[in-house]
Amino acid sequence: MKKLLGLFFKNYWILILLIFIKLVLQFILVNPVYELHRDEFLHLDQAFHPAAGFISVPPLISWVSILIYRLGGGIFWIRLFPAFFGALTMIAIWQTVEELGGTIYSKILATAVFVFSVFTRLNVLYQPNSFDILVWTTVFYLLVRYIKDSRANWLYYIAIVSVLGFYNKYNVVFLLMGLFLAILCTGLRKVLVRKSFFFALLLGLILFLPNLLWQYNHGFPVVQHMKVLKESQLNHVSTLGFIMDQLVFLAGAIPLLIAAFFAFFSHSELRKFKVIGLTFILVMIIFLLLKAKNYYALGLYPVLFAFGSVYLEKRFSLKFLHISTIYLIINIVMFIGVAKFMFPLLKPEAIIERKEQFEALGLMRWEDGKNHQLPQDLADMVGWKEMASNALKAYNLLSDSAKLETLVFCDNYGQAGALNFYNRGKMASAYSFSTDYLYWIPDGLKIKNVILVGKLPDVRIQQLFEHIGIIGSVEDQNAREKGTLIILMTGANDKFGEFFKAEVKRRRVEMDCF
Repeated sequence: MKKLLGLFFKNYWILILLIFIKLVLQFILVNPVYELHRDEFLHLDQAFHPAAGFISVPPLISWVSILIYRLGGGIFWIRLFPAFFGALTMIAIWQTVEELGGTIYSKILATAVFVFSVFTRLNVLYQPNSFDILVWTTVFYLLVRYIKDSRANWLYYIAIVSVLGFYNKYNVVFLLMGLFLAILCTGLRKVLVRKSFFFALLLGLILFLPNLLWQYNHGFPVVQHMKVLKESQLNHVSTLGFIMDQLVFLAGAIPLLIAAFFAFFSHSELRKFKVIGLTFILVMIIFLLLKAKNYYALGLYPVLFAFGSVYLEKRFSLKFLHISTIYLIINIVMFIGVAKFMFPLLKPEAIIERKEQFEALGLMRWEDGKNHQLPQDLADMVGWKEMASNALKAYNLLSDSAKLETLVFCDNYGQAGALNFYNRGKMASAYSFSTDYLYWIPDGLKIKNVILVGKLPDVRIQQLFEHIGIIGSVEDQNAREKGTLIILMTGANDKFGEFFKAEVKRRRVEMDCF
């Protein structure tokens, strides 16, 4: 036992230290002035509506949200889980280097470059992206294991991990498409006629069936979601912008990425893994053709860190320790230099003072293709507490009996999620026609009063209430939700209830029929 413990600490204490550094960074690189992101509120709300699928995302993050609330539902746990998935990705990178024959030095280089990079920024937010990166990296690790010994169990593990990826984010389909095409282009295509490959496919299909049936029963809302995404966001993505963003994201890792392709296509020992290099190229082509968001491709890079580090070690041998040390120092210095641009470190006022610097890096450009005074992610992380407080103020103006017949309704999912997060147990649940909230609106609601968060309704709706008053608005100048109104509407007649029920039904039918 002592020998095993000694071996463990000899080989892995540095990995544990790097993981500790990463977990600490995930917390200290977020200024407390920032609240949660609008998407985080939605994912947390999904914990209270268990299902085999959602309009916005597959169900895995809702399972994590359930666990977060079981642990207390505090900000610490919300921040910890994406950081934890990042830590697991580090382990996958470390193990990949080990399988490629790398020493402790190439393990440190590959994992440290991962820590001091854009991936730590990505692991700040509680979104499916962190687990998505873990899935892609793990699939590549398992592929390395299969190429080394051709054991069927690795194919089954790839199937299981891929299904977990589908339950987290459908983005993994692009990885599998690229991987399949890459396999066809290499000698590895012989796996496609093996029984174990078909059994692995069958296993994956069985595991994925509950979500597939959910999509079928709801008219495949993922198609509608992708259509809206394309019209509102992807149409503003340019091919050159996508490529330039990759270079900005991975600036400190470019030497490793170049080294990885030397490993895939020129190194005598490592080129048997060229299917991974081909997968990278093919997936990037797919993303360019589809005008994908810049961060969709991030899952391709961690495995390249592993191959690049091992190649440099094998290429430079005894000089590698000096080269890797210098490289790491430069990488860390660069990371420190750009941290104020990458992370929610600076207060909004400090960012506005440096607006030109942020604009030069393209950080002020939002999904609408226009520049604003704050990066979009940060503008989505302020103003929510103020909004929730005003909504609660409006709710408390009602008598206890009136509260029982009150609908809290929001223009978008971020507003509804924020109200539910901050006011849960203090007021009625908030709903919206946006994304998943459309299906969460309970049937048979008796509505006499409405707390509306958003814009004033048109005159036809206003005429269905006895009294309408604006209770407050979001005053935070830096919030994306600046100017959002909190409106109290009382004394609704029966026509409003009929109108609301009909509108819910109409929108659900539109979604289901797509």
